[in-house]
Amino acid sequence: MIERVLARALRSGGDFAEVFAEDRRSSAARLDDGRVEDMVSGRDRGAGIRVVVGETTGFAHTSDLSERGLTEAAEAAGAAARSAAGGVHEISLRRVDAPAPNGVDVLPESVGKATKVGLLARADEAARQAGSAVRQVSAVYGDSRRRILVANSDGVLASDDQVKTRFAISVVASGDTGMQTGRESIGHTVGFELFDRYRVEDLAAEAAGRALAKLRARPAPSGSVPIVIKRGSGGILFHEACGHGLEADHIAKDVSVFAGKVGEQVASPLVTLIDDGTMGPEWGAYAIDDEGHPAARNVLIDKGVLTDYMWDWLRARKDGRAGTGNGRRETYQHLPMVRMTNTYLANGTEDPDEIIRQTPHGVYVAQLGGGQVNTATGDFVFGMTEAYLIENGELTEPLRDANLIGNGPQALLDIDAVGDDFAMGGPGTCGKQGQGVPVGTGQPTLRVKAMTVGGTAR
Repeated sequence: MIERVLARALRSGGDFAEVFAEDRRSSAARLDDGRVEDMVSGRDRGAGIRVVVGETTGFAHTSDLSERGLTEAAEAAGAAARSAAGGVHEISLRRVDAPAPNGVDVLPESVGKATKVGLLARADEAARQAGSAVRQVSAVYGDSRRRILVANSDGVLASDDQVKTRFAISVVASGDTGMQTGRESIGHTVGFELFDRYRVEDLAAEAAGRALAKLRARPAPSGSVPIVIKRGSGGILFHEACGHGLEADHIAKDVSVFAGKVGEQVASPLVTLIDDGTMGPEWGAYAIDDEGHPAARNVLIDKGVLTDYMWDWLRARKDGRAGTGNGRRETYQHLPMVRMTNTYLANGTEDPDEIIRQTPHGVYVAQLGGGQVNTATGDFVFGMTEAYLIENGELTEPLRDANLIGNGPQALLDIDAVGDDFAMGGPGTCGKQGQGVPVGTGQPTLRVKAMTVGGTAR
């Protein structure tokens, strides 16, 4: 049936046709101040069909997975990309096998709602036991199972079964300095066995401890200072400030500071930047991307030298090269585009404690919040949601929330120490052109010799 649908899509003269089918189940529960405020579940099924003619792409999607529904979508996509050519197109599909990044022991859909809600209640109780200053606790549980099938006129036929489970807790504490917030989250491409590996009580205690510590925080300094970033907590900075600039669509549009710099030194020799979709069970892992290509480990920067960009099928085809397994889409209703997976800085050789001891004065960033970046210039602003002052090579007082301001390419060049304690951070969702996809980030402890802190202390 798929072969016939692809042939119909190409009948009006297409160069390439693709069927992407998806069946997604999800459930989520949210507890706020001891009450379950939301408990939702859903299922979404459908297919998107893409037809490419030269530089033009036609796309249609449908929730009707019958042959008639798919054929109508194929004709609509073909019409959108129609050229004067025609003829008969025979498609012979061949299976593409790609190993799953990890196994799944307990499908979340097999676990009762009461058990999932019980996790929220346990976390709420543990957070409140951390101290009388805790005023508010919010916890969220979520899981999803996404089964996809991809077939195209190049003969690719591939499928994947992606299961993800996550948990997050936010704690608000109140004191003389006002309200302070602490947050902790976990998420992996595994089933409900996630909670055999992590105790929600420990996550709650970590979040509450962070909020309580910030009650005695002093204003952050202002100006340019050395920055030490805790392992696993700063990968989001390099994802946003550097990773997006290494995506091939930004390169093709010449809106990236890294355009045309393959083979050049763009970072400190201590920096090796990798994007790895095979890195199970991290949040951005999968067997195949949303164009049917196996996930891959791609070295983007090797010892400071830019070696490659990330590619989806469309840009790789245009440049006459192989893809890198980075073609991703939010749902069957979206076109794929080049996206990151698990993006991280590789391990160094230095003792992380020694990095702090060798920093006479600066700021230690233990957790970063949201941020903004201009991919054309690399300029960024990120929130520091947990940070400490470094004085005489020691961590001293906690700092109030402040902004971290810098430039991605310059930050890469200014990294002058990289630890040997690599860790991945929590689960993330990367937004681009209105689409969100799950991603992971990570890095060892590292030091940037100078970045601007937008604090209020003089």
